[in-house]
Amino acid sequence: MNQENEVLVQIQNLKKYFAVSSGMGINPAKKSIKAVDDVSFDIYFGETLGLVGESGCGKTTIGRLILQFYRATEGKIIFGDLDLTQLSEKEIRKLRPKMQMIFQDPYSSLNPRMKVGKIIDEPLMINTNLKKSDRTDRVRELLEIVGLNPYFENRFPHEFSGGQRQRVGIARALALHPDLIVCDEPISALDVSVQAQVVNLLRDLQDQFNLTYLFIAHDLSMVQHISQRVAVMYLGKLMELAQKDELFNNPMHPYTQALLSAVPVPDPKIERNRKRIILEGDIPSPANPPAGCRFNTRCPEVHDKCFIDEPVFKEINPAHYSACWLTD
Repeated sequence: MNQENEVLVQIQNLKKYFAVSSGMGINPAKKSIKAVDDVSFDIYFGETLGLVGESGCGKTTIGRLILQFYRATEGKIIFGDLDLTQLSEKEIRKLRPKMQMIFQDPYSSLNPRMKVGKIIDEPLMINTNLKKSDRTDRVRELLEIVGLNPYFENRFPHEFSGGQRQRVGIARALALHPDLIVCDEPISALDVSVQAQVVNLLRDLQDQFNLTYLFIAHDLSMVQHISQRVAVMYLGKLMELAQKDELFNNPMHPYTQALLSAVPVPDPKIERNRKRIILEGDIPSPANPPAGCRFNTRCPEVHDKCFIDEPVFKEINPAHYSACWLTD
């Protein structure tokens, strides 16, 4: 799927800390939420990179950092040959057409007071010099591309189902011919019956328009269906990154192994004999992460070194990266 591993986006030592106040009084103590803490990876042109992990691990924050909805605390985000962290707001606006987002909630991401034609037309009106008649033709074309009647342009969002609204969101993301689309859990708010339809639509659009996706999700079965590579996050850190088949068949990190053990297998014989890894306890606070390995409070394979030294995220097998002392 990728074009000889041509890199579209490089994430280098990316950090995002959110300052929060702790306690009451005139001078409350200041703490930092370490939402993303020293993360590095590449996104290849034309691929789908799945980004998975439990809620609160920093997946969505990474997507918003790439699109510059948030500014990074440290690190680099190189898009093409530009470091987005060094650009001004004006320069970022010029790049917006090349980077788009499909939001998690199709109900709140569409303006209820605007007709869907206007919603899809808005980025065209702001970022292009097309005449109104040409923009109308483009809007109708986009609606048809995502599987909706082009004359639905005069309807309001409340007249659509959740799956249809997400298709409108996809049409809006496609309007400016982007190179990269960040898909922020685009199916989690949809009925199970339409989730596969939306994922299949995204795959078809990728083939048709040579798109690159960062697909953020917690549904591992859907990530397996759409992704070429998969990255696993926990508490602001990358735990593992590998080709899809390699990661699902040979998970190296105990956290990845636990996640995959929770995915149902359709074969009842295999499912009965499969070992389920149950993680104890809750995820620690990102304002006060544990010393050493972030996963040490819940890891079934933990040993003394895990509480002292933080494992390095490094290549264990060809194109298979992990951050675990067990793989040394």
